[in-house]
This record gives sequence, C-alpha cells and structure tokens, in this order.
Amino acid sequence: MRLTDRRFAALLMVPAALFLAAFVAWPIVRLVMNSFYDISPIAGGPRTFVGLGNYTTALTSSGFRSSAVRTLAYTVLVVSAEFVLGLATALLFSAIGRRSAVFRTIFMYPLMIAPVVAGLLWRFLLIDNSGIVNALLARVGILHSASDIGWLSNSRIVLFSVAIPDIWLTTAFMALVLFAGLQNIPGDVIEAARLDGAKGWTLLRRIIVPLLRPVIAVTLIVRGIDAAKAFDIILIQTGGGPENASQTLSLLIYRTMVRFGEPGLASAMATMYLLVMLAVAVAAVVTIWRPGADA
Repeated sequence: MRLTDRRFAALLMVPAALFLAAFVAWPIVRLVMNSFYDISPIAGGPRTFVGLGNYTTALTSSGFRSSAVRTLAYTVLVVSAEFVLGLATALLFSAIGRRSAVFRTIFMYPLMIAPVVAGLLWRFLLIDNSGIVNALLARVGILHSASDIGWLSNSRIVLFSVAIPDIWLTTAFMALVLFAGLQNIPGDVIEAARLDGAKGWTLLRRIIVPLLRPVIAVTLIVRGIDAAKAFDIILIQTGGGPENASQTLSLLIYRTMVRFGEPGLASAMATMYLLVMLAVAVAAVVTIWRPGADA
C-alpha cells in the first residue's frame, strides 16, 4: 500500500500521540475532574461533588494566596538572574570564539547534577553556624561570626537563599541556549551595525536582542515554568520553612494532598496553577516572540 507523505508523517506521530494521550492528556483530565469533588484520602473512599467549592476554598485561603505571591517572586528572581548571567556568559563565549569550547564544557557541569543533590550541597554550604559560606565570610572579616547570617532560618532572606542553588544549577542551560541563538545571527548584520557606529549597549539592544527574540521567548517560558514548579530543591533545603517563608505552590499542593489528605482541594490548586502557567506562556510568546512581527 502506497502512502502519501502526509499520511506517512501522521502514521509516524501515532506512537507519540498515544503516549501523550495516556501520560499527559488523561492525567490532566482526571486532575480537572477531581477538582470538583471532595475526595476521601483513602483509596476507594467516597467522592462528593462540591462544584466550585474547592476553588472557593483555595482562593479564600491566605496560605494559597501567600504561596502564589511567593512563587511569583521566586520565579521572577530565579529567571531574571539566570537570564542576565546566561546572556552575559553567552556573549563572552561568542566573543572568545572557538577558544571557549573548553570553558563551555566546564560551565555545563552543573547541568549534570540532580536538583536533590544540588539542594543538599547548598544546604551544607548555607546552613547556620556550621555552613562553609558563613565560615569563609567570617574568616575574611566580612562577618563577625559564622552565625551572623541565617541563610536558611531567616524568613526575610530564605527565599533568596533557596533560589541560589536553582540559579547555580540552570544558568548553564540559559547560557547554552542563548549561545546557540547567537551563532545563528548573521555576521554581516553585526558588522554592518558596527560600521554604522553601533557599539556596546546600542548593538546589544538594537540588533542582538531583537534577533534573539524567539530564542529568548523559549528560554524564558521553559525556565519560568520550571522555576515556578520548584519543589525538590526547596524541600531538601528548608521544607518550606521557616514559618512557611519558602513555601511555594508546589510545596503547598504536595502538603495539601499528602499531609492533609485533601486530593480534591489539591487538584483545584493544581488546576489553577496549570491555567496560570498556560496564560503566562501564551503572553510570553505574544509579547516577546511576537510571531509574524518585524524584528
């Protein structure tokens, strides 16, 4: 039997479509369905239809609102730092040229470390009194003693502290993608801009960033969603403490489901989180990438 190219391509996509339907689409459908029920935490227990009751409970909960704000702050902090550091590193590698191959390889090493391992590592580095960071700061005279800064016990700075491992871990990803995008910028465009007198900040803002717009959109969307669902790094370091000061939505949903035994309420929280992430991704594509618009 002879197949057209279109039918052959569709046939090749069938296994992937079935996989996505079984392991992505169906779980999402079940998640949304469960959000309308009060579900017993016991397997096979009763299910009571409550309509939008779980959504009302979540939205009127101060813990949910504060966790949402905390998640937003954490995401903006992590993604902004990674983008600035990643773009600077990518520009440096591009300026060095082929000689940066060894440095690029070394710079990618953190990507090979599991988030749980990174969380444990930075917990030992930042832990109060006995942390290596405070000990070094005290030794060079910046701190009077190793207990002056409670990186993981001070509710005012703990969100910044738990963000450090995430920034250290995935800045390499941002740099790698942006560096790949820089390689696709035509050299004659850069050279023409330089001949016209564009230098430094003007060249970056007027030429490089607009041409990198699709790449920037992809990196910000991928890292933004990944940072917003941060779980294991924070759980290992602080468990959401102290006083829930580092509790993000992912941790709250986990606790609601596992510790408090409320699958329906946790599903409602997760559904709202999913919708917000989808809206943010669409907004990022429209405002940053702007498909069809002139650079």
